[in-house]
Formats: sequence, structure tokens, C-alpha cells
Amino acid sequence: MLLKICCLATTVAVLLGRVKFTYKLKTKKIFIIRHGQTEFNKRGIVQGKGINASLNSLGKKQAEAFFEYYKDEPFDLVFTSTLKRTIESVVKFIESGIPHERLSALDEISWGVYEGKETGYEDMEFFKELTRRWSNGEPDLAIDGGESPTEVAVRQQIAIERIREAEAERILISMHGRAIRIFLTQLLQLPISEMDKFEHANLGLYELEYTDGHFSLVRANDVAHLEGIEVEA
Repeated sequence: MLLKICCLATTVAVLLGRVKFTYKLKTKKIFIIRHGQTEFNKRGIVQGKGINASLNSLGKKQAEAFFEYYKDEPFDLVFTSTLKRTIESVVKFIESGIPHERLSALDEISWGVYEGKETGYEDMEFFKELTRRWSNGEPDLAIDGGESPTEVAVRQQIAIERIREAEAERILISMHGRAIRIFLTQLLQLPISEMDKFEHANLGLYELEYTDGHFSLVRANDVAHLEGIEVEA
């Protein structure tokens, strides 16, 4: 009996040795857009997570153009922030029946006491100095009553985990300018101080791939879908 078991084991091993096992790692495609233009964008008013503005007429045209360009892309999940400008930017995809989740982790940074404030020269100089210090390795700095980039990066980990664990293979994400910059450093495992290398137009698109636990950048701030439509930086 023992001999028969040994012979069977040997036969199975030989057969398995002749079979080539191939496993193709599943690649997820991640499409990240900044929301379309709002009146706050147009007028240069500071707009963080404390401002829940809708798209203006140009923003709606940008959203429509994006939908027409990508409506045949087989998205199987949509993530947005909790703010309506991000939802309105992808509303036609949501209305088509694609599952949609609102994540506060994707909300814009809070600009604290500057929320809703029109920026003058002194304010612009303040923001230039603030972003300079962020770029020079001080991402823990925050405006009074606001968030630091480090705090935003911490809350964004919830969204990153949702992307990793989701069964979806093509994910559309609609979020915000400064939040996108921070988000990309986290996805690409870069220091937060490098966030300003990622430019963002209203309805500009970043495409990434996720394979074997790693994200890679495919396209950056692509606005081909907005050809013939005004683009706001």
C-alpha cells in the first residue's frame, strides 16, 4: 500500500511538472480628474473643503466634454469627494448606473481662515511663501483653522485602501486641485514636498495603473477632451 501511494505521488509530481502554470496579475486603471470650474475658481476666491460650490456654466461644459470623450470607457466604479462640484463633474457617469461612493478622504484641503476669501496681493504673497515652505520640507504647516498637507495625506489613506481592495478594474475619481497633488505623492510613493510638480487644470485628467501593489503614472493633466473649450489652471 505504501508503495502504491509513493508511485501515485511520483506520477502526480511528473504530471504537474509538465504543466505550465501562468498567472497574469490584474491591472487596475485609475482615472483621476479635478472638478470643473466654479465661480469661486473664476473669481480667484479661496475654495477648500469648507466651500460647497456648484459648477458654473463653463464647468458644466467641461464636464459634458469629458463625458462625451470618455463615455465608452468601461468604468465600473466612481469615487468622488463629498462636495458637489466633484459629483456634478461626473454626474452623467453616475446617472448611467455606475456604482458611486462619496469619500470625505477625497475632500479638498481646508484653507482655514482663508476659506471664501478673495485673494489680494498680500494674500497671494502669503500663499507663495506657504507653498514654498511646503516644497522645502515643511508639510506639517497649516493655515489657522485649516489642514496641513500631512493631515490631508493621512486621511487620504482611507481612499487609497478602497482603491486597492475594490474589485473594479477601471476606477474614475473626481476630486480637487491641492488634494490631487497630495494624493499623487501618496500613490506614487513620493515625498509630499514634491506635490507641486503635479499641475492640475479644471477637468484635467491623470491616469495611473495599479499592478502588483504599485501605482504608476500613465498620463499627467491631460486636457485633450477639452479641445475647443476654455481651460482654467
